[in-house]
Amino acid sequence: MASMNFRCFQASVSRVQTCRRLLTGSKALNCFGRQISQLKLCHCGTTLQTMCSVSGFQYIACRNSHMEMGNHPSSVMGMVQLRGEAGNNVKSDSKWTNEEKFFNKLNCLCSYKDIFKFVSSLESISDTMVAAVFQRLCDVQVEDGILKNPEEVMEDEVFRTLCFQLEQESPNVSDSGLVNSLNALIKLCVDPWSTLMVRLMSESQERLDKGQMTVRNLCVLGESLFNLEGPGCVMLERIMDQIQSTNLEDWKSDEMTMVYGMLQLVVVESGKYQDLLNKMNNATLTHVSQFSPKMTSSVLNALVVLDQTQAIPLVIKLCKHSIRHIPHFTDDEIENVLEAFIRFEHNDQFFTEALERHVAKCAFTMRASAVSKVMQFCSRKHILSKSIFNTVAESFIYSADNFSTAQIAEQVVPFGKLNYLPPCAPSLFRKLEKILSSRFAQFQPHVILNLLHSCILVERYPLNFLAKVFSPYFLHQLQTEGPGLTKSVLSQLTQLFLTVRLECPSYEGPRLLPKYCVKSFRIPDSSIESLVDTHLYNSVKAGLIDLLGARIYFASHVLTPYCYNLDIEIKLDEEGFVLPANRYEEVYQRIALCIDDQKRFCNNSHNLLGKEAIKQRHLELLGYEVVKLQHGNPKAKKENADLSSYVGGNQDSIF
Repeated sequence: MASMNFRCFQASVSRVQTCRRLLTGSKALNCFGRQISQLKLCHCGTTLQTMCSVSGFQYIACRNSHMEMGNHPSSVMGMVQLRGEAGNNVKSDSKWTNEEKFFNKLNCLCSYKDIFKFVSSLESISDTMVAAVFQRLCDVQVEDGILKNPEEVMEDEVFRTLCFQLEQESPNVSDSGLVNSLNALIKLCVDPWSTLMVRLMSESQERLDKGQMTVRNLCVLGESLFNLEGPGCVMLERIMDQIQSTNLEDWKSDEMTMVYGMLQLVVVESGKYQDLLNKMNNATLTHVSQFSPKMTSSVLNALVVLDQTQAIPLVIKLCKHSIRHIPHFTDDEIENVLEAFIRFEHNDQFFTEALERHVAKCAFTMRASAVSKVMQFCSRKHILSKSIFNTVAESFIYSADNFSTAQIAEQVVPFGKLNYLPPCAPSLFRKLEKILSSRFAQFQPHVILNLLHSCILVERYPLNFLAKVFSPYFLHQLQTEGPGLTKSVLSQLTQLFLTVRLECPSYEGPRLLPKYCVKSFRIPDSSIESLVDTHLYNSVKAGLIDLLGARIYFASHVLTPYCYNLDIEIKLDEEGFVLPANRYEEVYQRIALCIDDQKRFCNNSHNLLGKEAIKQRHLELLGYEVVKLQHGNPKAKKENADLSSYVGGNQDSIF
């Protein structure tokens, strides 16, 4: 490994001028090169020192290429010594010469000022450590691809000195030091046309041409080139060729992870590098037990992005392995893991239990997007975790003002979908009402509709917002934005209007125009009504034929005038006798048989999904006697509810 040791190279500099010279191109450096030939040489002990004055800068350079950091208040003291991989004699009397201690200390620093202060206190530093400094600067200063406080970072004397020495000694830097420094400097948005970056790129290409880079360094270089030039970079193909030429069985766990990440960048067409992926998917099975939280998350994310639906054994093993890491995942990592569970339709009770413990402990400190992903996971998997939902509801009440409109919907809609009201429901919906009142115009029309529709599923009636939703302007927005007025959107609008008419008789606001109303809630995606399970339906049908004596005494898949579809309808006369299904006179009572298989319930409970609960509630309000036939329960379970309990309640409040 190459090493930089800061001692004899001294640069007393103006902050602004030197920053311009260092990072803005070759003009200033060429000026320095022309004048360096005028230097006067003198010997000092065993060290040949060079003193020069260039445009107001004074340099003392050292021919033995040794660099140390000093504590002079107005200068950066330094000298660079770069030794080969075998190593030369290097001073190691500094407190932080031990690289492991250096990295541990560096990773604890959370501001660029602390990082530069720490580096300036060092007597020696290797090129690997320099790369780590740049990388840590990325971690603390780059957010969403934007460098915070760029002038302060770029103009700092320590940063300038590190960049300058890296530029001058790039041919002597190790491969890992070179590619890691290049990677970090690109993320720090250093001018790609500056002499520093051009020199690092040139040196990287020369070493790539030699074909001696490790898999790890090839992946880091590939990421750098992708960030700099995008997927069209011609060198990416060469990097992948070199990666494929190595023996996959010799790859370490972290190298395997990095190649997955590399493939995410270069696979722009389906099927490309699939042979390599198939080999990696099989080989990775033996590495999973060694994976850290970051590696587990990274590989699962790669499998999602690369659409590796055939790698289910690897997905299952990674998902099981992720259980032990849940307390240690960062927010980004847990989002990747949850997305994999959703994408590959995997479920694990132990994972859910671990997730419950984590969310209950960390919900108030987790990033909003991570909490939203947790709720999306529960919603998509139909997992009603009261622990998670109660905690998320409480955190929403206190933090929702800082959420994006999408995050607000992602955290609220699952309550309606899974038909659950937390203990703090009044406060939760008051908070939602307040947000909608103040930020209504910020929401996308389809997001608003999803939110309001989820509210009616749990008997919360957004009366004050219906005038806007049923207005021609809003309906036009629905039609022109997003997916448009699909059957699902029209079904939501219709059910919203039907709910107001049935459950809020005091509502006298605008109505939904007939042209926006559907005739049936049965649509392909089953978002409003679930299809009956065929096997269970056939069993019930056979039993009814035995009970009633003939098939003519009940009807199947009956569409009501109110858009709902009945699994089975039975008609009775006034004396309670069963009438033929095609009889329309003398009908006194209609019985709606709801054949509820497990898909109509939350996965881990007997709680009906919101769309099923509202359907049964509405059928009762419309005069049907609802009989529930639950999967696994041979007896018909009839619930007689007080209909007045379903009517609007206090209409003074929106929710």
